[in-house]
Amino acid sequence: MISVTENIKKLTWQENQLHSSLDNLRGQRSKVKEHKQLAQELSRVVSKRQNLQDWAIFELGMPVHRLNSPLLGIVEQLKITPGGMGEVWVSWDGLLQIPEQPNMLQLDSAAMAKIIAVGDRIEIVDGHKEAGKIFTVERLLARGAVETTDEIVFEREEWQKIEEADQESLETAKEGNEELKHSASFTQSTQMVTKSKEELNEKAPETIVTVDTTVISTQIEELTEDEEKERHRLELKVERAFYEAGTALRELRDKRLYRSTHRSWEGYCKERFGYGRDCADLKISASIVVEEIKKLPTNRRQFLPTTLEQVRPLIKLQKLEDRTFAWQQAVEQADGKVPSGRIVKDIVQRLKEKPLVKASDFCTIGDPFILTRLEGAERKYNGCWAIAFEVRDFTIAVDVYDNTLTVKPDNLDPIDLPDVRRQLPQTLKRIKKLRNIEILDRGAKNILKDLGRQIYLTDLENKLLSFLEREYRIEE
Repeated sequence: MISVTENIKKLTWQENQLHSSLDNLRGQRSKVKEHKQLAQELSRVVSKRQNLQDWAIFELGMPVHRLNSPLLGIVEQLKITPGGMGEVWVSWDGLLQIPEQPNMLQLDSAAMAKIIAVGDRIEIVDGHKEAGKIFTVERLLARGAVETTDEIVFEREEWQKIEEADQESLETAKEGNEELKHSASFTQSTQMVTKSKEELNEKAPETIVTVDTTVISTQIEELTEDEEKERHRLELKVERAFYEAGTALRELRDKRLYRSTHRSWEGYCKERFGYGRDCADLKISASIVVEEIKKLPTNRRQFLPTTLEQVRPLIKLQKLEDRTFAWQQAVEQADGKVPSGRIVKDIVQRLKEKPLVKASDFCTIGDPFILTRLEGAERKYNGCWAIAFEVRDFTIAVDVYDNTLTVKPDNLDPIDLPDVRRQLPQTLKRIKKLRNIEILDRGAKNILKDLGRQIYLTDLENKLLSFLEREYRIEE
């Protein structure tokens, strides 16, 4: 197998050869057809060469974004199609990997520079309505934009990161007098301070000043040997998965196993694990939610959360039944797999706004619809017609002209015209047969794509579809 570099060189050579051949044919009227064929071949070679050159700059793990899109993705796979074209498979928000055209992607320099991370704190700069406020980053977006735990999006120029030293000073100020009662004893003493007449700027003899002060003496308790071992075991867990971390943090806090080295829980978390009290409390709350999900019957639990981002939205729900219900619906919406944090967040948001709609109350198998309000990679199907082929609890699987999608009732506008409802299933069947042909002309693909947006066929469109069926020998 030749390398991509060798392939690019070969295509460049072919391109030069085709340019020379076209120059030789220029002006020869008898060679018009040949000239047209060579021009088409040149266009194909140039397109392929540019595709491979664009594709070659990407590497696995690179952060990327689409042109004019706020989403930040990670390159998961780099593939070459059987036709020799490069594809970049990108994971957007931790969802399923999607193949992208290299020329539609850009490297995200802000993400590559690692200027900010999830969990970091930012301060909003002057000139913004939220100026001076401090937020915690929940999600990274393209071009240095961030989404906070308050679900507010800030562009790169609107925020500045609070550096470690600044965070320590903030947390020290917050710590104040908290939890001193656990580790400090207070004594009152009288201190004698001697001031000379030069210091007092007086001509009087030496003056004795008596000042009452409070002296705080910190009492450090020794741990037993068993407690030391337990502390070490729990600290190791904190450095592992979020669920174990949250469970271990809860024991460390409740048993006060930090008391031999630190006065406060917050100071211990900061020095030992590198994050503040808010982050530790978040992990503890997340572990409690996972425990709630683990208690569900096996047939309802299905999957347990694997990341903190999947659990964070559930913590905001007040009721236990709401948290477990939201998780079950998120698993359902993810087609029976572990859902992303974005899916869980969307479910929670919808639960807050309005109850979820049962798909079975909305449609039946075979019903036609117009797709609407789709986002991300599926946005291109907005305005296309689709036919339901599977009705789940809260989602519906639909067929479109070149794909199958899983959508919510909110993404479907019913079609009530009787003639259209009869015609569309047959039209879909005809289009699918043509789409299954391995080598399909670009013109044929464009026609089928256009027909996928027309809810009924005109006489001319029906003739075009029939022509393609004859051309590719599709049997009735």
